[in-house]
Amino acid sequence: MVEKKGKKIIAPIIGIILALIFILPLYIVVTNSFKTQKGIFLDLMGLPFGEFLTLENYPQAFEQLDFIRSFFNSLFISVGSTLFIIIFASMAAWMLVRTKTKLSGFLYFLFAIAMLIPFQAVMLPLVNLMGRIGFLNPLGLIFMYLGFGSSLSIILYHGFIKNIPIELEEAAIIDGCNTFQVFFYIIFPLLKPITVTVSILNIMWIWNDFLLPQLVINRPEWQTIPLKMFYFFGQYSKKWHLALAGLVISMIPIVIFYLFAQKHIIKGITDGSIK
Repeated sequence: MVEKKGKKIIAPIIGIILALIFILPLYIVVTNSFKTQKGIFLDLMGLPFGEFLTLENYPQAFEQLDFIRSFFNSLFISVGSTLFIIIFASMAAWMLVRTKTKLSGFLYFLFAIAMLIPFQAVMLPLVNLMGRIGFLNPLGLIFMYLGFGSSLSIILYHGFIKNIPIELEEAAIIDGCNTFQVFFYIIFPLLKPITVTVSILNIMWIWNDFLLPQLVINRPEWQTIPLKMFYFFGQYSKKWHLALAGLVISMIPIVIFYLFAQKHIIKGITDGSIK
């Protein structure tokens, strides 16, 4: 009895401590985004009061980020990449599940192995190749994200599709549906939970990515929000007050998207897990 009571007391305490650890960075970013540069250096953990409080960080950060243009650049790349990943990964996973051959098993294994290859191992040859064929632009970046994001997405779709009865497809074929009609009218609507999960995982990753856009995008008018954020950190000075305000601004769209779709995350990951 004593041990059970001890566990009941310790578990909430550990949960509270972990919650505070995760919330602390967000607290630091938000509170210091309302401080002057001097206020950040003198009192990092304190709330913004008095001479340290300022509301000018957000308008300045908004202007220096060229937020409207960089926001739509990020939106175009993130949404475009995610749509291509959803379409191609779901179709590929469906064919891998329904095609019972050694080749389909090998291809699935190949996609799983591809997740183990670090991006840093292929980034220079990739950028060199894309430069030769004229793909160092937002469209080329979308194509690269399709390649890097497909492996995990196919694995998630693969596990989900295995639970869909094949009788549904057979009935549709008897009614006269071709392969594409079977997939888009019968299978794809049933993939909504895992599709939302795949969307969230890929949009959050692509929206926040810095390294690949830095290697690919070479024009200021194409830059995404993470690339614009880089200019707050110069060689001799760092504009922490503007950088933190810019971070908060850049987080708002993805947080709103996450809040609208969060109820599907756990269900999608659970249903799409490999059994």
